[in-house]
Amino acid sequence: MSAAATPPLSMDRRSLLRAAVGGLVLAVSGSGEVWAQGAKKYGAESMPGATVDAPLVFVSIAADGLVTIVAHRAEMGTGVRTSLPMVVADEMEALWEQVRVVQADADEARYGNQNVDGSRSVRHFLMPMRRVGAAMRQMLETAAAARWAVPVGEVRAEQHRVLHVPTGRSLGYGELSAAAAAVPVPQGSALRLKAPAQFRYIGKGRVRAVDLADIGQGKAVYGMDVRLPGMVYAVVARPPVLGGTLRQAQRDKALAVPGVLRLVELPALKGAPNFQPLGGIAVVGCTTWAAMQGRMALAAEWDDGPHAGYDSAEYRKQLESLVRAPAKALRSDGDAAAALQAAPANRKLAAEYYLPHLAHASMEPPVATAVVHPGRCEVWASIQNPQAGVASVAGVLGIKPEQVQLHVMLLGGGFGRKSKPDYVAEAVLVAREMPGTPVKLVWTRDDDIRHDYFHTVSVERLEAATDARGMPQAWLHRSAAPSITTLFGGKGPAAFEMGMSAINVPFAIPHVRIEGAEVDAHTRIGWFRSVSNIPHAFAVQSFIDELAHRAGTDPRRFALDLIGPRRKILPTALSDSFNYSESPEVYPVDMGRMRDVLEAATQGAGWGRKLPPGQGLGLAFAYSFLSYTAAVVHVAVDDKGAVTVHAVDIAIDCGPQVNPERIRAQLEGGVVMGLGLALVGEITFAQGRAVQSNFHDYEVLRHHASPRVIRTHLVNDDHGVPAGGVGEPPVPPIAPALCNAIFAATGKRIRALPIRSVA
Repeated sequence: MSAAATPPLSMDRRSLLRAAVGGLVLAVSGSGEVWAQGAKKYGAESMPGATVDAPLVFVSIAADGLVTIVAHRAEMGTGVRTSLPMVVADEMEALWEQVRVVQADADEARYGNQNVDGSRSVRHFLMPMRRVGAAMRQMLETAAAARWAVPVGEVRAEQHRVLHVPTGRSLGYGELSAAAAAVPVPQGSALRLKAPAQFRYIGKGRVRAVDLADIGQGKAVYGMDVRLPGMVYAVVARPPVLGGTLRQAQRDKALAVPGVLRLVELPALKGAPNFQPLGGIAVVGCTTWAAMQGRMALAAEWDDGPHAGYDSAEYRKQLESLVRAPAKALRSDGDAAAALQAAPANRKLAAEYYLPHLAHASMEPPVATAVVHPGRCEVWASIQNPQAGVASVAGVLGIKPEQVQLHVMLLGGGFGRKSKPDYVAEAVLVAREMPGTPVKLVWTRDDDIRHDYFHTVSVERLEAATDARGMPQAWLHRSAAPSITTLFGGKGPAAFEMGMSAINVPFAIPHVRIEGAEVDAHTRIGWFRSVSNIPHAFAVQSFIDELAHRAGTDPRRFALDLIGPRRKILPTALSDSFNYSESPEVYPVDMGRMRDVLEAATQGAGWGRKLPPGQGLGLAFAYSFLSYTAAVVHVAVDDKGAVTVHAVDIAIDCGPQVNPERIRAQLEGGVVMGLGLALVGEITFAQGRAVQSNFHDYEVLRHHASPRVIRTHLVNDDHGVPAGGVGEPPVPPIAPALCNAIFAATGKRIRALPIRSVA
């Protein structure tokens, strides 16, 4: 029985067992717990859709022993389509060679929340997946014991079979699947999870990635690869300025282009951007090329609207002005203002740091295919948030979510961009005008760069007063950046943004004040890999290095002194109400783990060794998405100011290491992305328009500029602590470590990104 055939959820929240001819299907809730009415919700339970219908994991065993595991999380390069099914296979003692993984469609009733962002997949679903596998193992053991009429304590599941230990008899999983369907699901204390020492796959690196062969051979099907009979193609001419409207267009000329089939006008953006399409005209063609040529022939002219004057250079000046004046206090310990005022000039330091807008620029631009039938719609999309996609489609068509079938395709990268389903809505708007015809709506690279949900631009100001040793006794951090909440009509700064490496600085400083300024947004601001940790960690970690050098202390020693002794700090003690939606008691900030990653990265890099002139080592560390990272960058700067990155050492403590190979890959990718953002990443605006349009002027890190060596250090594989994130934590320490290394090599401070050249 396949997962697709399983009826919608109607069950006890802890578990569900359904029997089918020749097979066993099991689903277990995301947490296994029933929250008291009105109780604070954390983790998976705090996510939309997870409270009523917690995330479900479906597994089936066919009569021939083939185990099918449904991956309900989208795969975009993180390896989740391998890692979570691997956890089930390990706990149920299945042979990976006899496991098949299939991708789930969007279905909140069956799977609960499917939103793949926030480095949550393993964090939220490691234990539910383990419970699924363990329950299936025990049910198979119980079925075998009943068949042999022996005590269940005499049998043991092992490598896709159940053994009767005293006699050596065995039965395969396929032989037992139908009988096991009648066995009650073990719950609570009856459920026996493996001890970590018994793991075969978890943490071992012995499993080949599910998609690896198909990706390597070009057989993998991404959203861009969808092909349907009778399909047509569409691109959209969008207003170049947020909120702009169409003034006029050469419709006749566009329709005269060979291969152009029709034009579809899209409604103009109204109110807060949210996940709405931007409006404009869709050009539909028999090929993507024809549609693109038709769009050029439109020669659309626009009324630019209220954001026509947006200029990033002038906007930077506004942000700088804001951080030089008091703003809303978000954390206030002691009296930082009085301590700073009372400190002598030689014991005070102030610095400002600037980061520009950034574009996600995933290798696969947004794409969606839709076909509208009477009373229903079918969609194929590379999407991180399937439920948002379903809601968007239902809203566009005025139908119920259950009338939308959304197939989740393999994503060619996401970084948070593909959580916003505006491109899905565009495809449906066009398909609505062509009932029964599949419409693939494609964003070109230029569309992707110019019309992104951009990472926020930011100015961060830090001030400190120090003691005689140079250690900070007063700390002021003032941030000015347009908030993600502006997407939904808010102003910010939001607690979740300031809770990323700003409010929650865990240092033992008596006087701490964190402030955030309200700032208007003039473009769409969206979450981006590691979100506000990027500007905040860049500023904080650069400032720490400045304090260390001013104190005449080795930066490693200074950082360890600032981190302080091994101890655990409740996020609430740091005024952090966010804590990545997790319980502060379950996820305290652990300074021992922070020390460990710093020690691992510096030891791996050979910190303290003598380097030739023009070379330097820089370090930075960060707590983000419930994991601890530290990085050391080794650079050389020539006499023309060109920067060469020789090596990067990066360490992470993410708690239990489920799939070490994928963790290392995420660290390596995070290093490359972090360096690219720091060295060349920048979106600027003039007359309301994004200036950059493609990889020629919005650069990603080129091969020749990549580090010659990346060494990854996985620290504290500890199943005694809850899982942290992996996808996002590698990025925040890279830019400050790089800039600190440049200072060590040249004596020049970098306080504004991108670097491009030190000259």
